Amino acid sequence: MNRLKDSTSPYLLQHADNPVDWHPWGDEAFAEARRRDVPLLISVGYSACHWCHVMAHESFEDDETARLMNEHFVNVKVDREERPDVDAVYMSATQAMTHQGGWPMTVFATPEGHPFYCGTYFPRPNFQRLLAAVHQAWTGDRDAVLKQGAKLVEALNTHTALPTGPLPDAETLDRAMHNLRETFDPVHGGFGGAPKFPPSMVLEFLLRSGEREMSGKTLDAMARGGIYDQLGGGFSRYSVDAAWVVPHFEKMLYDNALLLRVYTHWWKAGGGPPARRIALETADWLLREMRTPQGGFASALDADSEGEEGRFYVWTPDELREVLGEQDGDWASIVFDVTGTFEHGTSVLRLLEDPPDTERLTSVRARLMAARELRVRPGRDDKVVASWNGLAIAALAEAGVVFERPDLVDAATACAVLLDDVHVLDGRLARTSRDGRPGPNAGVLEDYANVAEGLIALYGVTGEPRWFRLAGSLLDTVLDRFADGVGGFYDTADDAERLFQRPQDPTDNATPSGQYAAAGALLAYAALTGSARHREAAHAALGTVSVLAPGHARFAGWGLAVVRAALDGPVEVAVVGPPDDPRTRALHREALLADVPGLVVALGRVGPGASTGTGTAEGSGGSMPGPDGTLDWQAAVADQPPLLDGRGLVDGAPAAYVCRGFTCRRPVTTVEELRAELAGP
Repeated sequence: MNRLKDSTSPYLLQHADNPVDWHPWGDEAFAEARRRDVPLLISVGYSACHWCHVMAHESFEDDETARLMNEHFVNVKVDREERPDVDAVYMSATQAMTHQGGWPMTVFATPEGHPFYCGTYFPRPNFQRLLAAVHQAWTGDRDAVLKQGAKLVEALNTHTALPTGPLPDAETLDRAMHNLRETFDPVHGGFGGAPKFPPSMVLEFLLRSGEREMSGKTLDAMARGGIYDQLGGGFSRYSVDAAWVVPHFEKMLYDNALLLRVYTHWWKAGGGPPARRIALETADWLLREMRTPQGGFASALDADSEGEEGRFYVWTPDELREVLGEQDGDWASIVFDVTGTFEHGTSVLRLLEDPPDTERLTSVRARLMAARELRVRPGRDDKVVASWNGLAIAALAEAGVVFERPDLVDAATACAVLLDDVHVLDGRLARTSRDGRPGPNAGVLEDYANVAEGLIALYGVTGEPRWFRLAGSLLDTVLDRFADGVGGFYDTADDAERLFQRPQDPTDNATPSGQYAAAGALLAYAALTGSARHREAAHAALGTVSVLAPGHARFAGWGLAVVRAALDGPVEVAVVGPPDDPRTRALHREALLADVPGLVVALGRVGPGASTGTGTAEGSGGSMPGPDGTLDWQAAVADQPPLLDGRGLVDGAPAAYVCRGFTCRRPVTTVEELRAELAGP
């Protein structure tokens, strides 16, 4: 009997008709393994994973392989995107045992869940031999198997906490920058060799630090390469080569949300028309191809269509001529470097140089896009992951203001409404939903942190207190449920399901680490509220950056970006004025356009009768600290951030207050004055 048919995971549903007797992860599977006295076979993957599909077709759809699996094991199928905690602990075991990792991940474990043999993809003949060998070991040498599992679990749980320290200083950031330069590819951009991944978090740090060489080279090279969809917009997961030519074609929500925000920030930092174009094309791709009917954003697009990786995206010269005609087809072959860069004479489109005839390029792209729409599309994983949707909210909200696209802000708002209405249950956060129905799995640290980050950004754009209050509630849960007691955070809550190991990883991967994401959101919330508890927790969580950054800066990019903001204040801007006054809107947009690390903006929608600031002394017009030097922020957060407390109009005009640590300079009433304040020390 297959038990996956009611899953909210499209990946699990892809296996619902396998002859394998799959169980979803849960107590029932463990109980069945104990009852039958057989090992667990835990298979972990995700819907857009090419090699997961290959192993499914070769082995899980094969009757003989399924017979061996069903006879000798209790088989558990796990969507790593729904259960990142399960994925994390078994990936640790896989890497410890094999010195490599990846998906599909194949783990044999005792009925208690202790892994004793791990691997990734196995071709069918090898997999069948492995099934027989594991069964023989389990029945013939059980003691050795159990000892191996116990020894591995003990080793994984006997780890020394990563050394930590106080908030890193400017010297730490300089050493990190030096480390990045050592691994930077000056020819193709990016860091290291093949395969090459978009270094989204590192780019954020570089932009916040005012570094333009490494960041600009990388951002331009990615935008021109095959990793970027030159017709439809959006980025693939990674490049299989060092020059961004051939991608692994799956498109993930998290990559595109992070890169949309980075390209928006590049434009603010002087990236010019290329930055604007890529940001807006990526935003349009998100709305066109990833948005769900409920207002959220789907997780991923598959790499495969019609059983072939990349088939939807690649072209031959003949195909170009067939769509465009002889002259435009030959021209497009040159412009897009259609020279057999992929398999079977096909090419991934690249735009190595901007042609002088932009109108012709626009026409060619539109016609090729229309022709491509007639092809069989890659599958879409339409589950909504809270963490990745939080990243999308932040990116869309900021891009909407910067590029004057209110539809992007509307999309960010609709996504936030979905998360609040569907994912927030009794004050806690569900990891996923599908078709407006929450999934069964609890949110992990990155969910709380990235959703809070997105909501704070959305509040700064809309001024809607609902988002600020919800962010505060989620961050209180982070502090109460995820803290490790020594300044860091676990990836799972203290009341989450107990695995053989409680996962904790401060390093960035494809997304910001939960710890550094939490630090960023806590820092921004403290800037809005004056909460010493949140600020101190943010600083403590950044202590590991001092250890990682000098030698491994690529794995601490988001932590470095947050440190940069912390050392800069971060800068706080309170804008107050009637919402229908164009002067309020102009000051608000100017604040959000500022190229300032970790800028935090509060928008107070006051009417003509609101209190009037003095407009004279620095530090005036704000909440006063109590006897212990901290603000009574908790009393004020119900209605608006304390940063707005006491900030009023100036002589009846909308005003902006530029502050650090709630100490504000003289309020200003014109865009020019605000620009000068933000450019100052």
